[in-house]
Amino acid sequence: MSSIKIECVAKEGYRIGESPVWDEKESALLCVDITGRKVCRWSSVTKQVQAISVDAPVSSVALRKSGDYVITLGTRFAALKWKEQLVTTITHVDKDKPNNRFNDGKVDPAGRYFAGTMAEEIRPAVLERHQGSLYTLFSDLSVVKHFDQVDISNGLDWSLDHKTFFYIDSLSYSVDAFDYDLQTGKIGNRRSIYRLEKEESIPDGMCIDTEGKLWVACYDGGRVIRLDPETGKRLQTVKLPVDKTTSCCFGGEDYSEMYVTSASDGMDKEWLSRQPQAGGVFKITGLGVKGVPPYPFAG
Repeated sequence: MSSIKIECVAKEGYRIGESPVWDEKESALLCVDITGRKVCRWSSVTKQVQAISVDAPVSSVALRKSGDYVITLGTRFAALKWKEQLVTTITHVDKDKPNNRFNDGKVDPAGRYFAGTMAEEIRPAVLERHQGSLYTLFSDLSVVKHFDQVDISNGLDWSLDHKTFFYIDSLSYSVDAFDYDLQTGKIGNRRSIYRLEKEESIPDGMCIDTEGKLWVACYDGGRVIRLDPETGKRLQTVKLPVDKTTSCCFGGEDYSEMYVTSASDGMDKEWLSRQPQAGGVFKITGLGVKGVPPYPFAG
């Protein structure tokens, strides 16, 4: 295990860095700064970060089959043309909840964009509860709502056989599984597969590796943990030099690198002086496992 190396590749000091996604075509890592209202792209070739500013909190970004990207922006699903820096709204959700915004989102193996909402935070992880819902944007641009009463809709991914959908509602301190129907995108039979330990704090973003194990970023826990969804056991903990680890994904040429986003919101000067890399994006090498390439949105 001693070969694990952690490096801060983007020292941007994001307020809430989130939703890392590897873009193979560009050899680049996409991510967002939710409160900073920016979609960012770090090139593994030039080591530079490009950013596009948007007009609302932007909480997730995904690849699009036809090229460019889709994002969740405020309570909108939207399309983003990178070169033109052009954002166009696809559709609105939660119209009756002006205080809501989207949070994490990810595309399923059939090309549907899943994303959930939450109430705007008063302080990090402090908010009006049960205001969020989980949605799917289909390739025909129609939207389905799966359920509501969500606190902080967060990490999501699918099992390697596509029969299970994994999901995190952060304030439940649990990683949940649903039966998944890839043909229809329907979910059912919700159950908890892992409850976080006190020192792991709040479960945030999540991804899966090629061995079918889940990696969960622990907000305020300063770590990513590897879980076996079959046994409900924690297999590994990787600690990072920042407390507010928010999400993780695999990337790099062969998807053997892990990228972890982090946040700096809610940290005072003294805390930030102890963790100068807060809000940075980290690359972890030497984990000995690989990840699954992201699916593009089919619409």
